[in-house]
Amino acid sequence: VPEQFYDVGIAEEHAVLFAAGLATQGIHPVVGIYSTFLQRAFDQIIHDVCLQNLPVVFCMDRAGLSPNDGATHHGLFDIVYTRCVPNAIAMQPMDEDELVDMMYTALEHKAPAFIRYPRGSGIGAEIKDEPQCLEIGKARPLSEGSDVILWALGPMIQDALDLSERLQVEDGLSVGVVNARFIKPLDRELLFSQAKSARLIVTLEDGVLSGGFGSAVLESLSEEGLSTAVHRIGWPDRFIEHGTDAAILRASVGLDPDQMLAGIRKKLATLSNQVRETV
Repeated sequence: VPEQFYDVGIAEEHAVLFAAGLATQGIHPVVGIYSTFLQRAFDQIIHDVCLQNLPVVFCMDRAGLSPNDGATHHGLFDIVYTRCVPNAIAMQPMDEDELVDMMYTALEHKAPAFIRYPRGSGIGAEIKDEPQCLEIGKARPLSEGSDVILWALGPMIQDALDLSERLQVEDGLSVGVVNARFIKPLDRELLFSQAKSARLIVTLEDGVLSGGFGSAVLESLSEEGLSTAVHRIGWPDRFIEHGTDAAILRASVGLDPDQMLAGIRKKLATLSNQVRETV
């Protein structure tokens, strides 16, 4: 109903502080803001929402590359700035149905929650009649493999599936794909079990690599004392210019399908050379 919606214009800091106030009064507000502009309210996210562990759901539109909107609108930094804040969970769905599940999960969670999703239409997934409450911090394996495991978020899952098929058909490798779903908390149990047998873990994220999802994987493996090789795929440490074609922008930084495949093959070749040198 209209009485449940408040438009605060471009006052992002006020939007988050307003939501925090509502949450203290027994309301569970949902804040819809572009990923890139939620950066303006980082102070309110930390001190007014997460420090108090208030139930506020952040729906972060235009997360990842956002062509046609200009360099200011690419939502490439939110994985970094959400996963470092205590008390919060952060998620990214692979399709429309999982987005509904994550909304339902976030509202049931009764604590700060971030849901990031890209600009544009969904893939056309059928939505269940009743949403499912997801187990917090649990990834979803889409296929099994023993040589290479691809951990992907959101729209990068389709890239992972395509890369998996090519690595299996063209290189004869056993390749698994995981829909990570949760950026924070990471499914460390699944990650560790796979890392103990796989030659290579590959992470794919529509965000900057510096401090991003791949970094979380590396940190977790290091903390567990596992030396499994990791190859990270994501955006470089630079601002991405305006563009109307996502494929062109991705190719400009090595993220088209052939370039990503070449990077994985190069990493595998390096690992093979290291093994030969130690024999």
